[in-house]
Amino acid sequence: MGFRIGNTENLGYGNQGRRRGFKFLPIVIFGVFALIYYFGNRDVVPITGRSHVVGMSTDQEMQLGLQSYREVLNQNNVVTDGKYPALVKSVGERIAKVAENNEFEWEFNVLESPEINAFCLPGGKVAVYTGILPVAQDEDGLAVIMGHEISHALARHGAERMAHQRLAQLGQLALGMSVSDMDEGQRRAVMGAFGLGAQYGFMLPFSREHESEADYMGLILMARACFDPNKAPLFWERMAESASRSGQPPEFMSTHPSSDTRIQQLREWMPKAMEERAKFCGDLVN
Repeated sequence: MGFRIGNTENLGYGNQGRRRGFKFLPIVIFGVFALIYYFGNRDVVPITGRSHVVGMSTDQEMQLGLQSYREVLNQNNVVTDGKYPALVKSVGERIAKVAENNEFEWEFNVLESPEINAFCLPGGKVAVYTGILPVAQDEDGLAVIMGHEISHALARHGAERMAHQRLAQLGQLALGMSVSDMDEGQRRAVMGAFGLGAQYGFMLPFSREHESEADYMGLILMARACFDPNKAPLFWERMAESASRSGQPPEFMSTHPSSDTRIQQLREWMPKAMEERAKFCGDLVN
């Protein structure tokens, strides 16, 4: 009798031990791919100069934007009469002129809906819902809204979000391969931690950064278009009141920076906005 040293299965160091191992090779491969992907798909945000990674070409993005825009127009009642269509077009064209984007084919529409919302799809396809117009109050308030939404398209935030999602999915796949030999409980714990980390440590912070960046760019654009930037904090105060009455954030402001944070940031950026307004508008500045 005696121990059979050559057979480690009975000691628990065989297949069970290997199942609990972590394989680093998939993570290394993903890291190399992520670096190549990042440096091969970089772009620069206008106005802010921030370098970022995007997940598709400009042409692809604009084609998707046009397709989505046509679907939205077909599914909603487009307002053609009254003062609002002309007002939205006038404000939009002034902002588009200072945006200095020669690739976009601008289009501006008003959609009949109580929704407090507006959007600009890649390619300059803009829609404003009638529900947000009372909150805008005047053309300066409307310029805050449209400047913000146009800035999302100019900054290619949608393409950047797609790149982030693609990297997160590939990272999850690589991690799943790395922990494939672990027991089920360990594997679930690791993958669950990764999901929470990706959501709260990566995706949401970038979403908040996009909103703040669009706020800043929109403020600069409305200033260059000779609207009054001082109306931007006042607009967000009205948005906060509207959200409070409805009991939940409206769609237009649902991506996480609080109204207080936005108002504070806009006031911090105001000297730069007024400087831009003086540069572009000259004698119009009081």
